[in-house]
Amino acid sequence: MNDSVNKAYTLLEEWKQGSYIFGLGVMDQLGELVKKYGSRALVIGTGRRLKPVAEKAMEYLKEAGVEVVPDGVIPGARPNAPREDVYRLESYILHYKPDCIVAIGGGSTIDACKAASMLAAYGEAYSPEIDRYFGTGIVSEVREKTGREMTPVIAVETSASSGAHLTKYSNITDPVAGQKLLIVDPAIVPAASLFDYEMTVSMPVSVTIDGALDAIAHTFEVFCGAKPETYELTGKLAETAIDLVLTYAKKVIEDPSDRKAREALGLATDLGGYAIMVGGTSGAHQTSFSLVDLVAHGTACGIMNPYYAVFYSPAIQPQLEVVGKVLAQHGFIAEDVSALEGRARAEAVAAGLIAFGKSIGAPTKLSDLQGFSEAYVGKILTAAKDPQLSMKLRNMPVPMTAEDVDPYMGPVIRAAVDGDFSKIVNK
Repeated sequence: MNDSVNKAYTLLEEWKQGSYIFGLGVMDQLGELVKKYGSRALVIGTGRRLKPVAEKAMEYLKEAGVEVVPDGVIPGARPNAPREDVYRLESYILHYKPDCIVAIGGGSTIDACKAASMLAAYGEAYSPEIDRYFGTGIVSEVREKTGREMTPVIAVETSASSGAHLTKYSNITDPVAGQKLLIVDPAIVPAASLFDYEMTVSMPVSVTIDGALDAIAHTFEVFCGAKPETYELTGKLAETAIDLVLTYAKKVIEDPSDRKAREALGLATDLGGYAIMVGGTSGAHQTSFSLVDLVAHGTACGIMNPYYAVFYSPAIQPQLEVVGKVLAQHGFIAEDVSALEGRARAEAVAAGLIAFGKSIGAPTKLSDLQGFSEAYVGKILTAAKDPQLSMKLRNMPVPMTAEDVDPYMGPVIRAAVDGDFSKIVNK
């Protein structure tokens, strides 16, 4: 077994301390887990592909004496959790008043269930409009003022992707604007979660690879923005997750039924979830929100992180050395990154990330995306100035304000259009 697999299990076990069921073949523990939160459950799943998983879940719930209301699985959210799906799921919660919600699916369904439970709890007392909750810490403020509690969400993750089952984030999309917006609040962390990595064997390879790229993005971005007190932990998370992805992503492409590879990528994405509970993501994630109608989230972050790394280079030299060594061990960097300094070190690491992306057939610049046009550059820069997304600017290792977006983020985006690092202007 790859040493990083053992490290990942240890890190996650130390973090969750028994509140998270994860590993190969753990689905049969679902019934007893849900029973801790009540005897009546609303089960929300999604898609034909997940029908066998949902049927198994129903079987385990009924064996444990949990009543499913209504007697069946409610369709979950479409990709990127459109706001309309959140309102639809909220109506089920209000009508059936379950003791808990079992959310079975990937990040979109779990994020939609978090938001739906929130709206069902606070819509009458605060606002029925989801837009009022976008931003950081608003749900906790409302909970404190109203004294109301959300219906507990038990997240059953089925995709090695966003880490939604472990985190305080809910990404919701406005399909009309083609823009993703974010709720960030510890109040919406699922009450409990389960991830049987065997379930990801049925996932399309493209979805798994997108999740692998998201694991790199979560751990890399958080590590780059680490404070002194979190540097050691976030460094371990990044080093372990990136090693797992570089080792096993290609194995999943070559053999989608490889259970050990699926386990490793599941662990990597869980480490990504851990990372974003320790620190925040920044530029690449913010940019990805404006590309929601072109490309999956993890892949969008994978495209952008090399270019942001070059922009951040004055502030992240130690982090670049750590990540660069992992890339070099896997043959994606030929130079000794410890012998490089400044922007040269950043460009070497950025080139290594791009080389890895190319090795698995991922797009590595914005112009690789079908449908990308100059209009998206303007859309990205406009969205970056939105006060509801300002936490991403503040989280950057080289922080920005809205006034910095055009002179500094603009060149990063234009560099990512055609893969030209020379366009990036360091602040």
